[in-house]
Amino acid sequence: AILGKKLGMTQYINKEGALIPATALEAGPCVVTDVKTLEKHGYKAAQLGFGNAKAKHLSNALKVNFEKKKLPLKRWLKEVRLAPGENYEIGQEIKADVFKAGDLVDVQGTSIGKGFAGGMKRWHWGGSPTSHGHTSHRRVGSIGASSSPSRTWPDQTMPGHLGNVTRSVQNLEVLKVDVSRNLILIKGSVAGGDNGLLFIRRSLKRPGGIPEKVIVKIQKKKKDPPKASKQSVVGTGKKK
Repeated sequence: AILGKKLGMTQYINKEGALIPATALEAGPCVVTDVKTLEKHGYKAAQLGFGNAKAKHLSNALKVNFEKKKLPLKRWLKEVRLAPGENYEIGQEIKADVFKAGDLVDVQGTSIGKGFAGGMKRWHWGGSPTSHGHTSHRRVGSIGASSSPSRTWPDQTMPGHLGNVTRSVQNLEVLKVDVSRNLILIKGSVAGGDNGLLFIRRSLKRPGGIPEKVIVKIQKKKKDPPKASKQSVVGTGKKK
């Protein structure tokens, strides 16, 4: 797993010549700022730091923590659970080479905030008829009967704040990795606007990635020519 930043969307042409919409991400470099162990904390995890920060923008507790460990000041911190075989040390640098082309990743980000929105925009309501005689076209209709249940059902779709929530997009294909520039090209779109913070990790549902396409040539067996039917020998016997 690694922290990154969304740079924007672009296009990618694969080997077959297909034009694929892609998102460019700045992935890392991240610094391991803390490590949790089974013996001391009861679980294995590593805290990753991403993005340079100024001292005036950090609390005194964070500044002292970075100074004690002799680490550069980081803007964003996130704790990541580790697999049994994974081991990291404080100060270790994690780059974009943790992924390769063909891997599948889950990308988590914060969607773009759109403020207060009506039900048609927020929940895709169909709306009321717009013909002559109707006065409410985009308003809220009935939200519950009066006699029974005499209340509004839970999870009733209503107008309200739209966007600015955490969203994850799963099973996105990694198209290209440029380690020298800390760039990852991912197929499709991810949540959030440009320069938004992203959390990129290996796909939980398909950790093996996309299997390589193996073309197996099947040799067709030549069919044997049809055998000539045996000529039936007709006997010339006398009638009884």
